[in-house]
Amino acid sequence: MSRLSEQQVNFFRTFGFLGLPGLLKADLAWILEEFEAVHAGTGKGHDPSKRTCVAGFLDRSEKLSGFLEHPAIAGILHALLGEDFNYHGSDGNYYSGDTGWHADCADEQIHGRYLKIAFYLDPLDGQSGALRVVPGSHRVGEPYAQAVRHALRTRGSLPCEPRDLPCQILATQPGDVVVFDHHTLHASFNGGNRRRMFTLNAGTRAQTPQQFEEIRRIVHGAARFWSDRCYGDALIRTATPERRKHLEQQLAFEPELPALVEEAKRRMPEPARG
Repeated sequence: MSRLSEQQVNFFRTFGFLGLPGLLKADLAWILEEFEAVHAGTGKGHDPSKRTCVAGFLDRSEKLSGFLEHPAIAGILHALLGEDFNYHGSDGNYYSGDTGWHADCADEQIHGRYLKIAFYLDPLDGQSGALRVVPGSHRVGEPYAQAVRHALRTRGSLPCEPRDLPCQILATQPGDVVVFDHHTLHASFNGGNRRRMFTLNAGTRAQTPQQFEEIRRIVHGAARFWSDRCYGDALIRTATPERRKHLEQQLAFEPELPALVEEAKRRMPEPARG
């Protein structure tokens, strides 16, 4: 297993993100094949006018499911979340246009730690949709992070457009990986209509009632995609005992999903796109 250095872990803890250039360059050929195959397998195609998002993306491919055991990816997860981390799912995307500033965790009072590993499959920079992050914005409750959030919520409080907000632009090449905390504010501007990216989401293992309730909320979130399963068949079918320990806490709440999906179908014209 390839572990992060102490300096890399400290950087992530301090700034809320970490870029890992070329981490999966050697795997790029088969990753691209699997990415296109999974999207083609949905039969939906991509409408360039809006984002196409496939939930449970890694889980649909035996090879992509293996990322939970990939030495480089497992090293990230073990270093930042512990060896007993929870896998919370993934999505695969064709992005179109801009995505405004947001954090993946809207709840500022959470009890676990959660992160996203993003895999970029096209060359991107500030003029073509590269990810932008606000360093340190993940430190919710501290004055700087709260001030940034307040400024973004208050229209007209800043003398610049959202795309000009001070930030770090993370230019990437295919095979690069970016890791960021779910509280880190991020965005993308100036992008085209077919930017390929997929993600892996994970968190610390629940130990307290509050942490278990957070996992229940994460599982319930799958209902907006009209999915009554926590994980896909390929992921479960090929799961080793080691992988299963990263799945078991979410699976405990899976029986609650079917009723929530039926409710979502009654009030939503189509599944969520992200």
